[in-house]
Amino acid sequence: MHLKKKIGLAVAAACCMMMVGGAQAEIREHSFRFSTTNPKGHPIPAGGEKFGELLAKKSGGKMTVKQFPGGVLGGDVQVLSAVQGGTIDLTSMNAGILQGQIKEFAIVDLPFLFANGKEADAVLDGPVGQKMAALMPAKGMINLAYFDLGFRQLTNSKKPVKTADDIPGLKLRVVQSPTYIDTWTALGANAVPMPITEVYTGMEQKMIDGQENPFSVIEINKFYEVQKYLTVTNHMYNPQAFFMSKKSWDKLNADEQKVVMEAAKEAAVWQRQFSRDSQDKALANLKKTMEVSELTPAEVAKLRAKVKPVIDKYSTTIGADFTKEFLAEIEKVRK
Repeated sequence: MHLKKKIGLAVAAACCMMMVGGAQAEIREHSFRFSTTNPKGHPIPAGGEKFGELLAKKSGGKMTVKQFPGGVLGGDVQVLSAVQGGTIDLTSMNAGILQGQIKEFAIVDLPFLFANGKEADAVLDGPVGQKMAALMPAKGMINLAYFDLGFRQLTNSKKPVKTADDIPGLKLRVVQSPTYIDTWTALGANAVPMPITEVYTGMEQKMIDGQENPFSVIEINKFYEVQKYLTVTNHMYNPQAFFMSKKSWDKLNADEQKVVMEAAKEAAVWQRQFSRDSQDKALANLKKTMEVSELTPAEVAKLRAKVKPVIDKYSTTIGADFTKEFLAEIEKVRK
């Protein structure tokens, strides 16, 4: 009996070993390419690097990520197409850029939508954020998480912008997204859609007067070298969709997909904090070389009034029900 017990335990242990070995064997070797238009050191490439570290660790070194920052594989529009086609595996970009594929994504680009980053996290990690993510597979993308890029601010080389009336006439680069074009047109600017990779040269050669981006983007791209005036407008908060090509995702088995998703969620928590810390540091540095203005609540109210027709227009395009649901979720989170 004693011997039988020993044999039984040995067999059970061997079975356990086989199961563990089998589970480990379910993680195969994969090498992914992550592309972003932002340069190394910026919060988005930093998030991609963190994801790569976590993925390698969780997969026992079998799943790795090659980083391609600085737009070396193309601008956002090109990279989006390449991810859908499966030639690039991973990217992170302004969620609003996806509105050309999925109309509901236009909602995150509506001006003056979120009050702060934590509020945005709660909404995007909640039911409406998941509902948006669920629309992506049909367009060849799998959303893994939402990264942070902070609130967008205005810079220009012509004059201090201290009131809503200082904006008309400025020639400003905007993201290649209809919401941005319409927003800045409503504020009286001449909106010029352009890939970020061309912005520094455009400002240096006076093709454009300025641009709008979070503090960290302004600093890391050295826009302060060709821009004198910075205005703290907080006009848009920029959630960044961090997503994978569905073609790449479909090559993974269930265990591999689970590891990818876990690494992405952990990377997002780290990335958001890194990004917010970066904004504070960047503003402190920009104040050393740029003239910084802050809009009064009364001037912000004027901007809000000017962009209301844009919000109304896109609420209709996005769909009244979804817009209502999204705005209700923001109110719920605020309370």
